[in-house]
Amino acid sequence: MTSQAELQTFLRALPKAELHLHLEGSLAPARVAALAQKYSVAFAPGEIAARYHTRNFPQFLELYKWATSFLREPEDYAALASDVSAALHEQGVVYAEITLSVGIMLLRKQDVAANFRALREVFERRAADGQGPHAQFIFDAVRQFGPEPAMEIARLAVAHRAQGVVAYGLGGDELSLPMSDYREAYRFAASHGLRLVAHAGETGGPEQIQDALEILGAERIGHGIAAIRSSALMNTLAERRIPLEICPTSNLRTSALDIQLNSFNAALREHPLPRLLRRGIPVVLSTDDPTMFHCTLLGEYAACADMGLTRAELVQLARAGFEHAFLPQAARKLLLDEFDAAACQPPQRSAANS
Repeated sequence: MTSQAELQTFLRALPKAELHLHLEGSLAPARVAALAQKYSVAFAPGEIAARYHTRNFPQFLELYKWATSFLREPEDYAALASDVSAALHEQGVVYAEITLSVGIMLLRKQDVAANFRALREVFERRAADGQGPHAQFIFDAVRQFGPEPAMEIARLAVAHRAQGVVAYGLGGDELSLPMSDYREAYRFAASHGLRLVAHAGETGGPEQIQDALEILGAERIGHGIAAIRSSALMNTLAERRIPLEICPTSNLRTSALDIQLNSFNAALREHPLPRLLRRGIPVVLSTDDPTMFHCTLLGEYAACADMGLTRAELVQLARAGFEHAFLPQAARKLLLDEFDAAACQPPQRSAANS
C-alpha cells in the first residue's frame, strides 16, 4: 500500500499542467506589501493579511479589486510573473495556461501591450533557464463590464496571438449579464483562430454552462461544478468530452459550494469532483487564484486523495491537463510521453517502510 508521504512524493515528481490560473489572483500578501511600499501606501499592522481572509464571492471580488490596484506598471506585472513561475516550478508544473485580467488593465487605462510584454518575457526567460513552466496565455474579459470592453479584449487577444495568446475567456460575475451579450466577441475570437473558454456554473446554475456551450461555443468550462445538478448536462459533457476546470478550494472559499460542516477539510471531502469524474466527464484540476484562496496545486491533489480518488484516478486527473491543453499535437505528444514515463514509475518507499 502506498503511504500518504509516498503519494505526495509521487505527485510532486509527476509533470503537471495548470490550465485555470489567474495571474492577478496569484498576488501574495508579501508582493502586495512590496508594491504598496513602492507606491508609498501605508497599512496598519495585520491589515493586508486580514484582507486575505474572504468567506464568499463578493468578498473575494473586493480583495481582487483591491490587490490588483497595486499592479500599475509593466515591471509590477513582471515581478508577479516571476513569483508565479517560481511557484509553479516548485510544484512540478511544466506547462501552464495563464489567464490575464485584461479587462482590469483596460479599466485602469493601462498599456496592455507593455504589461503583457513584460510578464511574457519573464515566463519565457525562466522557462529557457529550466526554472519555470512553458506558458501560454488567455486574455480574459470581465462579464459585468459589458460587451464593448469584451470585444476590445478579443481584438487585443487576436493581435497578440503570435506572442503566445492561445485563448479568449470570460470571467467575473456570471449572474450579472447574459451570455448572449458576448456572442459577437466569441465569434470574432474564434474566426481568428483563438480557442474559447468561459467561467460558468461556478456561482450560477447548470443553465450557465449550457449557454457557454451553445451560445459562446466554449471548448472548456471554468469551474462547471453546477453540472452536478443536471443529469442531462452531465451526459452532454461526457459525450462531447467537454472539460471542466475544477478548483475545489476556490469553490469553498467563495461559497460557490455551500457545504455546512464543522471543518474546511471535512467540507472539501464533500466536493462533487469525484462524482463528475466518475460520470466520464473530463476534469482538469486547477487552483484559480491560489494565494487568495490559500491553496496550491499539490494541495489540491492531496485534497482529491482525501475525497477518495485512487492513485489511478489522480494520474487520470493529471494527464487530463495535457490532454485538454491548447497545444499543437506534436507539443502535446512530447509532454504526454514525458508524463506517461513518470506515471509508470513505482512508488518510492520510505526508509520506514522498506
